[in-house]
Amino acid sequence: MADVREEFVNALADLDEAKTIELTKKRVEAGEDPFAILEDVRKATDIIGKRFEEGRYFVSDLIMAGEILKQIMDIVKPLIGEKAGEAKGKVVIGTVEGDVHDIGKNIVIALLEAEGFEVVDLGVDQPPEAFVNAIKEHNPDVVGLSGLLTEAIESMKKTVEAIKEAGLRDRVKIIIGGGRTDEEAKEYVGADDWADDAAVGVRKIKALMGVE
Repeated sequence: MADVREEFVNALADLDEAKTIELTKKRVEAGEDPFAILEDVRKATDIIGKRFEEGRYFVSDLIMAGEILKQIMDIVKPLIGEKAGEAKGKVVIGTVEGDVHDIGKNIVIALLEAEGFEVVDLGVDQPPEAFVNAIKEHNPDVVGLSGLLTEAIESMKKTVEAIKEAGLRDRVKIIIGGGRTDEEAKEYVGADDWADDAAVGVRKIKALMGVE
């Protein structure tokens, strides 16, 4: 299985759509844990992000990666299990201004929705005021700021500052996520928590809400 996992990561990182989908189906049919597939998606997206920062990939490649991810999630999401019933909480999530990566964000959304949370997806390249307006409109429990590029950390900081200036900081918990996030970035940005892994991010969002 290790060979298949490596092959999958390489295929997705190389944006080989047909091979990636074929391997996804193969892994699902073999009864593999869907979270292992999502972990490999994360590894591949890290590579994609690095290639973008190095100038080897372009925005069109990121869009292509997003399209492949949507197909992967269509196959994997039913295995995670839909938990019906009243929504456990509400999350507003978006990729911050200057960043168009949405792969990690979309995995987090799929996992949250599968567990019965209501999610408002703002999309990518969202300015601080978009998050401020979403908090006013949707009154979420948690706000997720996503970004894969190093520059995204600065945008996250500006977004948190805008939320503070609007007098809304006490109303929400804020989590930042992406390949460049860590404890230091969390402190710099002024967030409540951080995650560089989708599954960990979902656990931390639930912890911020006080939900099991």
